[in-house]
Amino acid sequence: MAFSNLTSKAILLYDEWIKDADPRLEGWPLMSSPFPTTFIIGTYVYFVTSLGPKLMENKKPFELRQIMTFYNFSVVALSLYMTYEFLMSGWATGYSFRCDIVDYSRSPTALRMVRTCWLYFFSKFIELLDTIFFVLRKKNNQVTFLHVFHHSIMPWTWWFGVKFAAGGLGTFHALLNCIVHVVMYTYYGICSLGPAYHKYLWWKKYMTTIQLVQFIMITVHIGQIYIMDDCPYQYPIFMFIIWLYGSMFLVLFLHFWYHAYTKGQRLPKMSRNGISKDQ
Repeated sequence: MAFSNLTSKAILLYDEWIKDADPRLEGWPLMSSPFPTTFIIGTYVYFVTSLGPKLMENKKPFELRQIMTFYNFSVVALSLYMTYEFLMSGWATGYSFRCDIVDYSRSPTALRMVRTCWLYFFSKFIELLDTIFFVLRKKNNQVTFLHVFHHSIMPWTWWFGVKFAAGGLGTFHALLNCIVHVVMYTYYGICSLGPAYHKYLWWKKYMTTIQLVQFIMITVHIGQIYIMDDCPYQYPIFMFIIWLYGSMFLVLFLHFWYHAYTKGQRLPKMSRNGISKDQ
């Protein structure tokens, strides 16, 4: 009886909470509730940490070079497109880079931002292939806690972002992430072409710097909300989550920078450049 009452209260709370969701997303794929996203992420975590390695235990690693080349450059193209759309739906057409609130109207620009936010959310499911490729190639040392955590938390938190606040200052980190992914997946794509192309990767030493600058910009930008007077952003809790996420990874990358470049400790191949994806 107690469990039944608790379940009923949880359902009532959920129904009350979901009433505040953005009505423009009614009927959009994966947006009906957070449960499909949660199920996909749960399946992903189970496969890359348990089922996948067990299935591959007595098998030879798959040779996926051509598939990975196509995948990496496809992500580059998608990231370029999302960068353009984020810019044209706000960040280059009116946003102040300070207190930019969510536009809940059905204007063409507002709806363009909604579509871009949903596409960015969906792209996080595509990027789960990063880890699946690790497992199929038996690169299990690359399936670290931080790698899996990062790939899991992004689509899950972004479901709430898209469902309730598709636009405004909460999308700045997505814009930056798309720009950084253009650079990173270009690097991965060239790597996957084979050793003959590695001579074109002279710029790989700047990858850590690019990622570090990304997290600094995210943390500084989102931190403005704590010093701005009367910023009427609709969901301040999202700002705290973004700030926490940006700060956490900023600390992790500063820790990496210190040990890799200040103390000069030798790191695993590719990780020396702030990249954990062994192509």
